[in-house]
Amino acid sequence: MADFFEHLNDILFLDLETISGAKSLEELPPRMQEEWKKKARFIPGQEEKEPGDLYFEKAGIYAEFGQIICIGVGYFTYRKEEDLLQYRTKSFAAETEHEMLWAFRELLCKRDWTLCAHNGKEFDIPYLCRRMLINQLPLPEVLQLAGKRPWEIRHLDTLELWKFGDYKHYTRLDLLAALFDIPSSKDGIDGSGVNAAYYADNDLPAIRHYCLRDVAVTARIYLAYQGLPGNLEFETINLDLEEPPETQSPE
Repeated sequence: MADFFEHLNDILFLDLETISGAKSLEELPPRMQEEWKKKARFIPGQEEKEPGDLYFEKAGIYAEFGQIICIGVGYFTYRKEEDLLQYRTKSFAAETEHEMLWAFRELLCKRDWTLCAHNGKEFDIPYLCRRMLINQLPLPEVLQLAGKRPWEIRHLDTLELWKFGDYKHYTRLDLLAALFDIPSSKDGIDGSGVNAAYYADNDLPAIRHYCLRDVAVTARIYLAYQGLPGNLEFETINLDLEEPPETQSPE
């Protein structure tokens, strides 16, 4: 098991919290307003809703019309001599999306990480890549997917791992947490409430806290896939609390 814990050192667990790109559809540039109206016509089950109402509810899930407001990460370190497993976690948020993505990009360039998220291959990774390009940031090596063979891509997905080849099956993070007796991350806001928590309540701290809880659940689910108990004990170090914001670093 010690060898497995050492292997964990290079896995970066992550989660994104996304919101609509503006508080209302009317705040978008005219061209983007028209593009959203075209997009809204093809969102299943929403045909009766006005584009403006639908924008606030749904735009955050589309990288072209949304933005990332917070990125939560976590990773394990194992001290073999002391048989000590530690989990370090941090959230990235800033005044602008560009500033936040640049800080996160610097972390991705510090080590040959393997990225792990729940439904990450379908949502988190594509969204992250698109928003980096929209913000005119070059993709770090771990996000450069073009031309790579599947086994060359250092991405893990706890949803994909649970499918075992059944591509019709979707399993919520919270369901897996319940199956493995892992505490839920949904006490307080959840993904559907992030837009309102940001634009109506101006509660970025609550969003960051929720994001880090999702990352921790994802990490524990990955451990459960290795046969470890959902309540495995390890020391947690929240780097958001350990250092002033200007000096925080996961390294």
